[in-house]
Amino acid sequence: MTTTGIATLSHEDRRPQDAGPDTPTLVLLGSLGSDHSMWSHQIRELSKLFRVIAVDHRGHGGSELIPGPCTLDDLTADVLALLDSLEVGTFHVAGLSLGGAVAQWLAIHHPDRIESVALLCTAARFGEPQGWTDRAAAVRDGGMEAVADAVVARWITPALAERDPRLNASLRAMITATDPEGYAACCDALAGYDVRADLGRIGCPTLVVAGDEDPSTAPDVVREIADGVDGARFVVLSPAAHVPTVELPGRVTALLREHVIAAAGGATYTAGRTAAHDAGMRRRREVLGDAHVDRAVAGTTDFTAPFQDFITRTAWGDVWTRPGLDDVQRRLLTIAVLTALGNDGELDMHLRSAFRAGVPAELVAEVLLHTAVYAGVPKSNHAFALGKAALAELEERG
Repeated sequence: MTTTGIATLSHEDRRPQDAGPDTPTLVLLGSLGSDHSMWSHQIRELSKLFRVIAVDHRGHGGSELIPGPCTLDDLTADVLALLDSLEVGTFHVAGLSLGGAVAQWLAIHHPDRIESVALLCTAARFGEPQGWTDRAAAVRDGGMEAVADAVVARWITPALAERDPRLNASLRAMITATDPEGYAACCDALAGYDVRADLGRIGCPTLVVAGDEDPSTAPDVVREIADGVDGARFVVLSPAAHVPTVELPGRVTALLREHVIAAAGGATYTAGRTAAHDAGMRRRREVLGDAHVDRAVAGTTDFTAPFQDFITRTAWGDVWTRPGLDDVQRRLLTIAVLTALGNDGELDMHLRSAFRAGVPAELVAEVLLHTAVYAGVPKSNHAFALGKAALAELEERG
């Protein structure tokens, strides 16, 4: 039962352009002293597949402050009230530290709302209550400056703090921007929090993540959750301290994506295919031009549709969108391979699209000359002929 009323929570709500009723919703809950910007990388990337709602706890970020102590039940009620207002029924939830405590509370006491849970650098009980009572008193008396340095020192590893002082400063600014009373109220909630006896009640797919250098919730503390939840997956990130969302953002994003996709099943698989197809179609048009793609789409039949979908999602949506090679490198590599294979139709198409895109003819000539040494003079000779005809046609058209 809530004790202090419901707080209005600040949040960010993002979703794929083609989101529909079957698009999974992922709720992100942050740590004590943070706002939802700690999830910036995850919000940007995961919202390509899921509806992502990143939430500030009461008294944090832009959320309403309700003075006085609160409980985990209060913090959970805040989140559910927000989601009800957004007409969200069931959802996946990922929580870090304090957010992980709220996520556990949701999975234990509101299992009908939870599709899956991801618990990052959190605990089933955060030490002795007196420590949280003392911290609450410290910030009520001395403001956030009283704890800011100690907190930020636990968030990222010393090595990263030394390499990136700007990141360290921005995290400290996030902490000091938190309302002291909001921070203290959440400390009060953690003082009374202990779900060790209830971990077995969590029945949804569960991912548990620890940081190998986390001084706040060491891996053995986090592992207690995984050991208590049937079928939970346990992962230790390295190098990582208490907030791996900013220290290892790519790895955390990949883990959450994989976890939600596995838990959501077919709906997410369909959403992922759609997102890949849309990205591939955009890239395909960039490389080959609208006229060519429009002709290919217009000529699609029931017989060829699966193949068109396959090449759009995989060749264009996956490989051609990767950052490892720039556009010119990718075009030249494609021309070289097609020349070596003697694939006239594709080669002619890519030669013409490369010239239209402004790839210098002399650069293409160097590639064809080099290819002649390793793939055979006749093949490169034929490629030169195709390139010559394409250049002549472009010159004739102005």
